[in-house]
Amino acid sequence: MKSRTIRALQGAGAACAGLAALAACGPGGATTAGGRPTFEGRGPITYVAGKDASGSIQAVIDRWNKRHPKEKVTFVQLPTDPDAQREQMIQNAQTKSDAYTVLALDAVWTSEFAAHRWVDRLPEEQFPLRQMLKPIVETGKYRGGLYALPFSSDGGMLYYRTDLLKKAGIAEPPATWAEMKADCAKVKRLPEARGMSCYAGQFQKYEGLTVNFAEAVNSAGGVVTDAKGNPHVDTPQAKRGLDFLVNSFKDGTIPRDAVTYQEEDGRRDFQAGKLVFLRNWPYAYPLMAQKDDANKVAGHFRAAPLPGLNGPGASSLGGHNLALSASAENKATAIDFMKFLASQEIQRFTLSRAPGAPTYDALYKDPKLVKQYPYLPTLKQSILHAVPRPRVFRYGDVTAAIQQQAYAALTGSTSSAQALKDLQQTLRQQAAGE
Repeated sequence: MKSRTIRALQGAGAACAGLAALAACGPGGATTAGGRPTFEGRGPITYVAGKDASGSIQAVIDRWNKRHPKEKVTFVQLPTDPDAQREQMIQNAQTKSDAYTVLALDAVWTSEFAAHRWVDRLPEEQFPLRQMLKPIVETGKYRGGLYALPFSSDGGMLYYRTDLLKKAGIAEPPATWAEMKADCAKVKRLPEARGMSCYAGQFQKYEGLTVNFAEAVNSAGGVVTDAKGNPHVDTPQAKRGLDFLVNSFKDGTIPRDAVTYQEEDGRRDFQAGKLVFLRNWPYAYPLMAQKDDANKVAGHFRAAPLPGLNGPGASSLGGHNLALSASAENKATAIDFMKFLASQEIQRFTLSRAPGAPTYDALYKDPKLVKQYPYLPTLKQSILHAVPRPRVFRYGDVTAAIQQQAYAALTGSTSSAQALKDLQQTLRQQAAGE
């Protein structure tokens, strides 16, 4: 595919200034009288997403290509790191290149990409949105319009050692942070638990830290930003949430080296028998269920809702949605491919290859799937009660600020109170700059 030059679009681009103009102008090819894209053109397209470690996406694309030899899809795999994915997608959009067609956006990027008109508003009447879980559908919307089609979701869960809790006389997984710490104390008195740590999540300075910070704040009754994007982190509720993490590092509930953990670090330690509890995504369940000599938890763990301050906590809502690049060609093919990729047929298939969170309600109720993936009912509850990360125009700046201040508090270079005060000021300045 060729790349369009910026000069060819300078005339149209000069007419768009500021956020209000961005909402009304921008690239996107032919439009109807109402300004909606017509989605014309058929032929080859690209699908752009992070690295496909399971191979499931390429298998799906191969299935499409076999059925549509004149409208083949090329898979463009970006780095695993979400920040790097976002950066490359933005670079493509800013140069108005047609090299990227269908984008797998992190669910939290919708507002940013829609506000800039980097992606087209989609014809929502053409998609089975009513069959999907409502919180997932909402992640694809911006100012009343659908800009990203739900493809996969994600909800955090608490993995726990059933064998150790049972031996310690604990009948149910903890619903609160205090219960989790008390349960850990009982478990660690067992000879089998000698040297184990209590709990871990994702605390390295990357997007996972934003997720874990937001979950702590939400699970203590606070919010990071309100529905309008205004920050509310310098509050007693937010402080109680951050204090839970900070104090857990101080008292040993969370091991010190967890400040370097991403998802796989925690999964490996839990699987190796080093943790009683672990916050992670559903992808980890089948990996930890595989029986081998190095796996100490297969058959001895389950998943529960995340605990909170006074009761069950609130997960951050994860997942990826499908968006259509405004500067792409062959948009009719792209819309059909998006329908195919987000269909129940394909979600059922990918669930068997890369277990996660389906978008369709029916898949959580399917007896065969629930038997194969026992975590599905818990995962559905996690999603239904999940809270989106800040849905803001400049998400990249917001998450960077959160990571900086949360990491400073976790590592002891500043207090929780000062970190939240500084974060509130930074987020307020960013919101004013929009």
